[in-house]
Amino acid sequence: MTLLNAPDFDSRRETRNRNLLIAFGVFVLLLVVSGVGGFLLGHGWFFSNIPAEHKVSNFFSALETQDYGKAFAIYTNDPDWQQHPERHADYPLKRFTEDWTSASPVGEPIRSHHVDISKTDGTGAFGSGIIVAVRVNGDHKLFMWYERKDGTLTEPAPHILQYD
Repeated sequence: MTLLNAPDFDSRRETRNRNLLIAFGVFVLLLVVSGVGGFLLGHGWFFSNIPAEHKVSNFFSALETQDYGKAFAIYTNDPDWQQHPERHADYPLKRFTEDWTSASPVGEPIRSHHVDISKTDGTGAFGSGIIVAVRVNGDHKLFMWYERKDGTLTEPAPHILQYD
């Protein structure tokens, strides 16, 4: 093929190729912005910690309404806990209720909450869990541990997040 018998210029094809290239660039840009944005805003890369934050928020909402059965189900990730209470003999509902009322980590019943930030624990390929920082009753900071492998909640022992 030479320049004398080259194919005719196809403007539709060139327009399509240009639009595909622009769309790919926009897609890559959105991917980078969502990945880094989630991390910078404290919700994990690509906002991956949002489900754990939502679960912690539901847990504290149940405590606010004094629905301790629902809160216990969320805490243990066992919605049918009443069908098999022997599985929770180590930590029964009665003790759970005492721990979140009279012996509450904030020293008083929980009336309000706000999930502030979360951070994935750095161990393992994706981390074994997520630390979720919650501001309770306006000025008390609590840290909840969300275990990825079984979906349970606990209070983290040595982990502390630094934030304002």
